[in-house]
Amino acid sequence: MKKSIISVDEIKYALKEIVKQIDISGFNPEIIVSINRGGCIPGVYLSHFLNKPHKMVDIKSIDNQKISVNTLKKFKSALIIDDINDTGKTFTIVKETFDNTNADIRYAALINNISSKTKIEYHGQIINKKENPIWYVFPWENWW
Repeated sequence: MKKSIISVDEIKYALKEIVKQIDISGFNPEIIVSINRGGCIPGVYLSHFLNKPHKMVDIKSIDNQKISVNTLKKFKSALIIDDINDTGKTFTIVKETFDNTNADIRYAALINNISSKTKIEYHGQIINKKENPIWYVFPWENWW
C-alpha cells in the first residue's frame, strides 16, 4: 500500500478547516476530547485555539474496550477529535458510548474517509480509500 507522509503544515491547514466549519455551524463545544493517541495533538491545538478545556479518551477499535461516559458528565457539548476517520470503527465505538448522554456531541478528524461507515461533522481533508487506498502517516508517528 502506498504511503502519504502528512506534514506539520498540512496538519495546521486541516485544523484551520475544522475551525472554519465549526464557526460556520455555530457549534460552541464546552470541551475538546481527543481520542488517544492520534487525536491528542490535534485536540491540544484545538483546545488552545478555541480556549476550551481538553480531555483524552483511550480507545482503540481493535481492543473492544469500554470507555467511560464520566468524561463528559458535566458538559453540555463536546467536540471529539481523532487524526483520521478511516474505517469508522473507532468513531463507532466512541459514538455508541457518548451519544447516549444528553450532551451535544460532534465529531472531527483531520482526514475523513468518505467511504467510512461512520459519518462525522467536521474534517480537514476528505479522501476516498476505496478509490485510492493510501496509508497516511502523521508527523507524530514518524518523527524519528
